[in-house]
Amino acid sequence: MPNINRALRESDTAILPILAGVWGVNVDKLMDSGEIIDALSKAMLNSDRAERVWGLLDEKQRGALFMLIGAGAKMPTPKFERLFGEIRRMGAAQIERERPDKNPSSLAEALYYYGLIAQGYENTGKGSSAIVYVPDDLLKVLPTHKTQYEHLDDEDAPDEEAESIAIESMPNATSVRAADTSAVDDLTTLLAYIQLQTPALDLDQRMQQLSDYRLVQEDRDALAPLLLTPGEERLTFLLGLGLAAGLVEARGGHAHTQRAEARRWLEAPRADQIRRLAEAWRDSRVYRDLWHVPGLYPEPGGALDSYDPAVVRQAVAGFLADLVPGQAWWSMDAFIGAVKETDPDFQRPGGDYDSWYIRNEEGDYLEGFESWDAVEGALLEYTLLGPMHWLGLVDVGDDAARLTVFGRAFLNLASWPNPPEAPEKITLREDGTLLVSRKVPRIDRFQIARFTTWFSAGDPYTYKLDPRGIARAGAQGISVGHITAFLTKATGDQPLPPKLAQLLETWRAGPTTTVSMERLLILRTTSPEVLDKIWESPALRRYLGARLGEMAVIVRADQWEALRDALGEQGIQVDTPI
Repeated sequence: MPNINRALRESDTAILPILAGVWGVNVDKLMDSGEIIDALSKAMLNSDRAERVWGLLDEKQRGALFMLIGAGAKMPTPKFERLFGEIRRMGAAQIERERPDKNPSSLAEALYYYGLIAQGYENTGKGSSAIVYVPDDLLKVLPTHKTQYEHLDDEDAPDEEAESIAIESMPNATSVRAADTSAVDDLTTLLAYIQLQTPALDLDQRMQQLSDYRLVQEDRDALAPLLLTPGEERLTFLLGLGLAAGLVEARGGHAHTQRAEARRWLEAPRADQIRRLAEAWRDSRVYRDLWHVPGLYPEPGGALDSYDPAVVRQAVAGFLADLVPGQAWWSMDAFIGAVKETDPDFQRPGGDYDSWYIRNEEGDYLEGFESWDAVEGALLEYTLLGPMHWLGLVDVGDDAARLTVFGRAFLNLASWPNPPEAPEKITLREDGTLLVSRKVPRIDRFQIARFTTWFSAGDPYTYKLDPRGIARAGAQGISVGHITAFLTKATGDQPLPPKLAQLLETWRAGPTTTVSMERLLILRTTSPEVLDKIWESPALRRYLGARLGEMAVIVRADQWEALRDALGEQGIQVDTPI
């Protein structure tokens, strides 16, 4: 930190006369502010004078100074003023009139006009930040050993070390939703879908950054019935996990699988898959949790443009490791309250609550520390109920949460579990239906999804091997020979059902020919004579296609409304379900 001389030179000269009075410096014969600052610096570094000014402080003022010194003798200005009040900026005339040294409006103002703290700026990795600090050389002469407890016996003095705020455990919870590892299964489904469809990506209007992708609505709707745990926000989270873990890449406005990385993840044991996803989320700058909190709408611009979600998550992980019981239920409200009391600025560089642009559902900006619960509190709640629950790290209930074995490992409170897995074989029925348990290796289900028609999600998943799936596989370079070999191995080298073997053999050389199917609009009459009358009228026949018999004819797809009107003009009533 700067020394006292530099601090005074960087201060408003209007405070120099006040400080001279406090520290007993006669400035009447001094020519300019430079001489005053030199005289003040010498006086303020005199230990006797420092002890006298120290004695002017009351208990609360001294406590505020002790807290600042305990924080490394510096603190972001917004945080210091939030804790100890505002320091009014006043000109010389107002200072003379208000005399803030004698009538301070806050604890912070008293310390400032006594000259015990200074204001300045500190360069950080994210730019310049306003701070309040105690000059280095002044700190050395302050009698910080003198407290209101100096005359007490040691056993009567309070513990100077602040007690940690531990969250008490709860005996039980209601409306429990146990965490599971379905994120692994649903991400497998998503990877298979991306491999097959190369879906388009949509930029959520709340995000305004290319990293915050989601699938377009059509693909979100298509995937919804195929997920074990539905929900559009969770699906977007899974896409973000895929991007963060390097399993998916965004290219040309579409999602693509990163085949080598995806294969390695799909082949891993379930516990390792969960660990990789949890660590990818923890370190991700692709998925920004704050932008997904229900009811919050961050806008681009200001300090939010440099928001680092990875730093925020690491802070939250630290709170959980320090504050909550390891294996019992605890109150989420109590946890949020403890964070607010111990480190409310965990996601605000410099404790700045005024330069972020975040609206609520009503369109109002959430500004100032009074919005902490609506922003920081909501983010903490979303982190527990959303990502950490989806990843299998916490069980949740009504105002309750509990770390799972994966959650404790994630917080480095235990080793990562490595439960044994007993892989199951797929069940292959005569009609080509494949039943795939969640215990089937994910890499096998991913491959099955590439050459079958998808039917339903669950335990088991249901797929069907049919001509449509085989044709789709061929377009991906998967031959019938590959399908046959895979199914034989996946079923334990059992012979394929005869009907299915015949289907594969039929398609081994590819389709024998190609036909097309189309929807047609048919006009039917009540008698051949009526159709003959219509057919022989040039004004009506121009709307028609091929005749299908004595009382039926094709109507041109884009002409049915005109034909209906023309028939009405001829006195012919039309009954149409369209």
